Amino acid sequence: MLIDRAWELAKKTVCTVGARLHQDFFRNLTSINKKGRIDLVTEADLASEKQIIKMIVDVFPDHSILAEESGMSQAKEKKYLWIIDPLDGTTNFAHGIGLFSISIAFAIDDQIVVGVVYNPVTQELFSATKNQSSRLNDVPIMVSKTDRLEDSLLVTGFPYDLHEHFEPLIQKFRNGLYAAQGVRRLGSAALDLCYVAAGRFDGFWEENLKPWDTAAGLLIAQQAGARVTDFSNQPFTPYKNQILATNNKIHDQMLNMLKLTN
Repeated sequence: MLIDRAWELAKKTVCTVGARLHQDFFRNLTSINKKGRIDLVTEADLASEKQIIKMIVDVFPDHSILAEESGMSQAKEKKYLWIIDPLDGTTNFAHGIGLFSISIAFAIDDQIVVGVVYNPVTQELFSATKNQSSRLNDVPIMVSKTDRLEDSLLVTGFPYDLHEHFEPLIQKFRNGLYAAQGVRRLGSAALDLCYVAAGRFDGFWEENLKPWDTAAGLLIAQQAGARVTDFSNQPFTPYKNQILATNNKIHDQMLNMLKLTN
């Protein structure tokens, strides 16, 4: 079955490329450049993306690919799309912090059917397909059961253009700090979503992300029982610029928290 083949390929790819990232580049970078004021790209990002694309094309040469650094590459089979973040958490990576991941999603007719996220440092492999529940290193995971926002641990992130939207972003962050048990900022949206899936965080929100940031984590969170919408409680897709993912039990409370500044 195509979905199973894609799932196995994605897992093999992230583990293979992740080992190279960790061994050859982590804390051993020679080139760090800027795509924007605080948006970094390194030789590791580029090498990772090149290797991922090759491994996918070798098996599925007719599939289209959307990757962070090289953009869209449409092939014969446009209904099949791989969405790739070769290194989610580049700023952490560039500073030698082991909170980063490789994220690969596979979509059929714009529906995400495979999601795989891997942290090479911790060797945690999160994955899901539309046909099965989410797993961490092949062990099933599920969202938390916390039902009060005041007892919840939340996670968020700030977009690269945060200076253009600073006050609204800080107001939402302030609201979260006031309402919840705590708020963390890890620096990898893909891991944030996986940590919600695993019950480590009870809720996650962020704005102005790209499809490669959320596509794989979205499916992993959903298949673990998470509710994922935008800030208006409409169904989320990787092409929307607002995401709210929770354990479902605190979702309405978080929507109200975010509405305070809308």
